[in-house]
Amino acid sequence: MAAAAADQISKLKSEVAALSQISENEKNGFINLVSRYLSGTEATHVDWSKIQTPTEEVVVPYDSLAPTPEDPAETKKLLDKLVVLKLNGGLGTTMGCTGPKSVIEVRNGLTFLDLIVIQIETLNNKYGCNVPLLLMNSFNTHDDTFKIVERYTKSNVQIHTFNQSQYPRLVVEDNSPLPSKGQTGKDGWYPPGHGDVFPSLRNSGKLDMLLSQGKEYVFVSNSDNLGAVVDLKILNHLVQKKNEYCMEVTPKTLADVKGGTLISYEGRTQLLEIAQVHDQHVNEFKSIEKFKIFNTNNLWVNLSAIKRLVEADALKMEIIPNPKEVEGIKVMQLETAAGAAIRFFNHAIGINVPRSRFLPVKATSDLLLVQSDLYTVQDGSVTRNPARKNPANPSIELGPEFKKVANFLSRFKSIPSIIELDSLKVSGDVWFGADIVLKGKVAITAKPGVKLEIPDKAVLENKDINGPEDL
Repeated sequence: MAAAAADQISKLKSEVAALSQISENEKNGFINLVSRYLSGTEATHVDWSKIQTPTEEVVVPYDSLAPTPEDPAETKKLLDKLVVLKLNGGLGTTMGCTGPKSVIEVRNGLTFLDLIVIQIETLNNKYGCNVPLLLMNSFNTHDDTFKIVERYTKSNVQIHTFNQSQYPRLVVEDNSPLPSKGQTGKDGWYPPGHGDVFPSLRNSGKLDMLLSQGKEYVFVSNSDNLGAVVDLKILNHLVQKKNEYCMEVTPKTLADVKGGTLISYEGRTQLLEIAQVHDQHVNEFKSIEKFKIFNTNNLWVNLSAIKRLVEADALKMEIIPNPKEVEGIKVMQLETAAGAAIRFFNHAIGINVPRSRFLPVKATSDLLLVQSDLYTVQDGSVTRNPARKNPANPSIELGPEFKKVANFLSRFKSIPSIIELDSLKVSGDVWFGADIVLKGKVAITAKPGVKLEIPDKAVLENKDINGPEDL
């Protein structure tokens, strides 16, 4: 096998060398990734018997963190060490949008990006500090983001953008790059997952720039996670304890059973993903009793440590093979995840944060929650309404008619009040009037071919509605 793999790699090297669209760094990164994948030497599964539950020294309870310094000058000193980085490579295609997901309007006409800029601007104004914002784009989102960022030239936030790597998709049949088979358009390429944030920070020159400005920590999160705001208690803790890496985890609910979790493994803190679990242990992995926490993908990482590890080529995160098909050709995307890097950093910890720090908007059902009276927005931060007594959010299932943002918005005259809602299930051609109140368990089903309109000011509590006669 080794000889065959070596032949394949040397063939791949010459094919990749001919691709003029990408840089030498990208070519090398890609060849390294494929070599590791083809060699098959990397253990993909963990030894189940060696897994240990992390102690509170490894996964620190948020409530045990020391309070932040009371002196604003001390807070400014802390914040001047910080950079905020948003993973901005995703398109809003699942929600029917064409551009970067971060420009979808979330609330009061403000987009994800607007809210992020307002949050950082508020910090910079309040403490007189200079926290910059970095956006890691992909080749899919770069041009659009670049145009949008011009809007913020007058804001009190320095915004830097850089691109993550662009790798060629790999043809499964013969492990050759798809672009060398003539597919040179966007479909021939892919961004290799957010684990690429570390080499891309260095390759773009941004890492050295930040270090030269005295920056020490980067707070990385998904641009669609509205709960990922700067937290001074976490930053203070990391600076005091000299932790090189911190992953925010939060208690698992039944909605998160597939999320990666933190374990102690052979003396290191490690991320365990469902893909690394043998079939016979999958149910145990999903158990909320055994693995009580999951990764929010809010990460705090020391910039000097990133430089040290990237330059030593030491960040060999688990490879996630992602099979796709392009015009009938089976291709493979090899990706890595930023959370998996935790085991390479010194004094790496998790912090078990409140659920409020995890508020991703992945679908229009999430948009409904965020646009409703369940949340308020102040200084760019989305905060839960204290009037909601149940700590869990209502579960919301909307039918395919609501999948695209434009359709979703057109079907609500105004977003209903859901403070006292437990669950909502909507299917069929349903339209909502203004000022509707939903409480308890509500299911609304329009029969095929029937348009069902919920009138203005309707109050629906614990109701199943299958037609106008049930209103």
